[in-house]
Amino acid sequence: MERPGEPPRDRRTGRSVVDAERFLATVAVDLLRGEWTDPALGRCTFGDYVKLWLPSTARLADGTRANIDGRLRNHLLPYFGEMPVAAIRPAHVRGWVAGMVGKGLAPSTVKSCYWLLGDVLGSAEVDRYIARSPLAAMDPRKDLPRDTAHQEMTFLDAAQVARLAEAIDGRYRALVYTAAYTGLRFGELAALRVPRVDLLRGTLDVAESLSDVNGRLTFKGTKTGARRTVSLPRFLCETLGEHLGLYPARDDLVFSSAHGLPLRRRLFYRRSYKPAVAAAGLDGRLRFHDLRHTCAALLIAQGAHAKEIQERLGHSTIRLTFDRYGHLLPSLDGRLRDGLQTTYELAQQQARVGQAWAKEGQHAQVTPLTNPANPAWPGVSSGADDGIRTRDPHLGKVVLYH
Repeated sequence: MERPGEPPRDRRTGRSVVDAERFLATVAVDLLRGEWTDPALGRCTFGDYVKLWLPSTARLADGTRANIDGRLRNHLLPYFGEMPVAAIRPAHVRGWVAGMVGKGLAPSTVKSCYWLLGDVLGSAEVDRYIARSPLAAMDPRKDLPRDTAHQEMTFLDAAQVARLAEAIDGRYRALVYTAAYTGLRFGELAALRVPRVDLLRGTLDVAESLSDVNGRLTFKGTKTGARRTVSLPRFLCETLGEHLGLYPARDDLVFSSAHGLPLRRRLFYRRSYKPAVAAAGLDGRLRFHDLRHTCAALLIAQGAHAKEIQERLGHSTIRLTFDRYGHLLPSLDGRLRDGLQTTYELAQQQARVGQAWAKEGQHAQVTPLTNPANPAWPGVSSGADDGIRTRDPHLGKVVLYH
């Protein structure tokens, strides 16, 4: 029942005409700003919107799509699946991140899931399902765990690489050495073809990679899409030459299965690699990808520049190289220290020699240069005027001494 003096109200909602006018005013402002969203779209659940978003991943590689499917299924949909997209707030995202950290997930996994959520909600914002993504109000530096990937890396020394190569089936001995001394990824090694290996020049060309997703093998471009040429040490050229003579394969593949077929990562791991790791007495957690890290560690130990490491490993940017292996670079500080000490000692030695000459009265005589062919030449040069070169007006008068 309306009270005297009050504006009339809708009997169903209890809202007054004034409330309706205010709402219309806010809608008009949002429309002018281009920020208005249909409330009905905002009631769409996160799970339903993901179904609309997934086709946009068709352009990605098979392996990338498989990773996205796994993260959605295991981490995003169980938490956000039934929530309306417009109801997701930064507090929900922080609680979700804290839950993953509490389960012991690696920081890299948490970050991957976080950025995937950002991609989905960013698309929802573009599609006008929500006015603004909740991640826009968050600070990843504060809300995400620090990456400790460098602490999880395992590196082998040259002797351990040799032990692993001797412990594995002879067919894959050259594969282990090539991985550890070139830094190629497993997919790049599995796709390496004989015409791209030049044993006389000691190089191999990395042009494609082999992807194994859900049992489906696909030859594609490298991870960064760029080709590169990697040099080979002499012993590796000899090892590869012997390997190619003993183990020919179909389609000119350098490395293949016992039946001459392309290598399948999971079968290779289970049947050959993991048994060899155990037989060599190495850490059971050692991954094949750690041979790539081993190559980086061997290069850094020799004083290689980060740019050289980037080019050899095929990183897209030098920043990625520093992010992955920057914690190993301080080991070079001792070499820098010794170099600075040597520079100082040479300077001190030269100073002592100069002082000894001064005490003996052997001062260096500084006299103007003379030109026997032209006695009138006073040892003054303007950069020309000697009859040989065109005068350089920028040099002015330069006095030459010896």
